[in-house]
Amino acid sequence: MGTPAIEVQGLTREYRTSTGLLRRTARVIPALRGITLTVEPGEIFGLVGPNGAGKTTLIKILTTLLLPTSGQARVLGYDVVSGHRRIRRSINFVYGGERGLYWRLSAEDNLRYFADLYQVPLREANGRVRELLELVGLDDRRQERVEGFSKGMKQRLHLAKSLINRPRVLFLDEPSIGLDPVAARQLRVLVERVRSESGTTILLTSHYMWEMETLSDRIAVLIDGSIRHLDSPQGLRLAAVGSHVVELVLGDDAREETLRAWAGRFGQVVSATASGRRLLQVHTSRPDELNADLATRKLSGIAHFATRDSQLEDAYVLMVEGA
Repeated sequence: MGTPAIEVQGLTREYRTSTGLLRRTARVIPALRGITLTVEPGEIFGLVGPNGAGKTTLIKILTTLLLPTSGQARVLGYDVVSGHRRIRRSINFVYGGERGLYWRLSAEDNLRYFADLYQVPLREANGRVRELLELVGLDDRRQERVEGFSKGMKQRLHLAKSLINRPRVLFLDEPSIGLDPVAARQLRVLVERVRSESGTTILLTSHYMWEMETLSDRIAVLIDGSIRHLDSPQGLRLAAVGSHVVELVLGDDAREETLRAWAGRFGQVVSATASGRRLLQVHTSRPDELNADLATRKLSGIAHFATRDSQLEDAYVLMVEGA
């Protein structure tokens, strides 16, 4: 087996702060608590978790922008502390938002500028800039100033910029945040194309679970600085919530505790609301048994019910709320 694209062992990061006006009290805030993971070459590896879980801290360490407190992290076989110069030549990143581009320059001039920063030879840079503008669908807008671009166009240009040095590992930190559905879909298609055509390893973070489920080969769930779950999207979903969700819409006369006790025989039950109506969501791998039992018992208080396939978002909510 070859060298992993990313290898992390026992990684911690602590932030030190102090409070108080007259008497200062020092505090240590742990951001990462013993992270261990491996990302294989060519893999799209997803990282999810609530705000403050440590996702951005981990990415900053892996991109050599932040030092770890303890533990070890390697990218392409190089240590993030002693081998940071070698790592920086072979990686790139995209952060969500609109910073990182020069708005008064054209799309083409932005890419030429970053090609120069990465010391891409001029002859190669000319072809690379044209190739990337075509890849992200901005070739016909290459001479226009970036300040006139839509948010989706700017984010596509961000992706083009991140590929200028032909990175072996690409870090995407919430790249589709704030994009409309069409622009977000275009970006997802581009990310998958980059992986399939160049074999680039991609570490991706996002709060959009459907995006992570579509793109990621494996996903780590980071909660309070620790990895609590790590598996394929399907593996996470089946382990946490089963294959299906049966949604019971409760009537005004429903005895919720009685219905919860009955439904709990078939799986995990979660209370929810939708359009002002009370729901019980039953996460189960036995939907046929539940529906058959419901039909024979004729339980009162259920206005109607529906069965759907479980989604990664269902699993994620249960993992975070149960942490």
